[in-house]
Amino acid sequence: MAPAAEGVDPVVFTVTTETEINLQEAYEGAGIQAMLDQLDRELVGLKPVKARIREIAALLVVDRARQQVGLSTTPPSLHMSFTGRPGTGKTTVAARMSKILHGLGYVRKGHVVTATRDDLVGQYIGHTAPKTREMLKKAIGGVLFIDEAYYLYRPENERDYGAEAIEILLQVMESNRDDLVVIFAGYKDRMDVFYQSNPGLSSRVANHIDFPDYSSDELLTIARLILADEHYRFSDEATAAFRDYIKRRMQLPFFANARSIRNAIDRARMRQAGRLFARMGSPLTKLDLMTIEAEDIMASRVFAGELEGLDPAQPLG
Repeated sequence: MAPAAEGVDPVVFTVTTETEINLQEAYEGAGIQAMLDQLDRELVGLKPVKARIREIAALLVVDRARQQVGLSTTPPSLHMSFTGRPGTGKTTVAARMSKILHGLGYVRKGHVVTATRDDLVGQYIGHTAPKTREMLKKAIGGVLFIDEAYYLYRPENERDYGAEAIEILLQVMESNRDDLVVIFAGYKDRMDVFYQSNPGLSSRVANHIDFPDYSSDELLTIARLILADEHYRFSDEATAAFRDYIKRRMQLPFFANARSIRNAIDRARMRQAGRLFARMGSPLTKLDLMTIEAEDIMASRVFAGELEGLDPAQPLG
């Protein structure tokens, strides 16, 4: 287990003469409940994901308790796999998971370093090892979050250096398992193939968490939260229009859940600004400046069955 970070007191259990310990005290003392409550506030839905995070947190608290009373055990494997489509909260959950690991003393810093293939794999001989090790060095003491991890493995290209990056990752995941957690993320079907092609990697990733798509009602709730955070609101007519927008958008390619909703709201804000600007010279109220109207939604190309804001041939960013 990693030593506590400077300025952070390690979790200590109350041990009585009968060797009884108080799990709730440790749970609350490490701030775990506060972090989970924050996760509930930040992310709509995702009940199975949140339940699994609570299970992992409980395991870690009990593991600390066992160590306090002298029960030796193999440290739990904490490397993880997050699968699901874009915009389902994987990055946010990774950040909260890192804080939980830090609060319980499993990593020293509790930060998250995000990497993709370009950050890890070089383009010529001798280039991959230093790139991969540099990213790992940045992540030590916290979490390395590798997005679209399946791109590390390209068996169709004999001159690809992704296998070298995977080999280095495997070595460091094992040798630094007490102060580094690696989270591999991406689409579920592609990640399944990725693990099948790399049994050594699969054996080191014990925690697999699938992030489901949001329902249309959950997406509408997310939209309202985004609007409230930016001091906007839907009119009643805009709410109905956006509900229709969500159902149509979910049927189009490259749907990215909450990310697509945020993009749609950004475009609605632009249309609202244009609509208000056309009224230049007329007085505007605070409510006018806050309100997204149905026309700001209905102008979307989505109602014509098209993607908007990008080349339809390109996936959403």
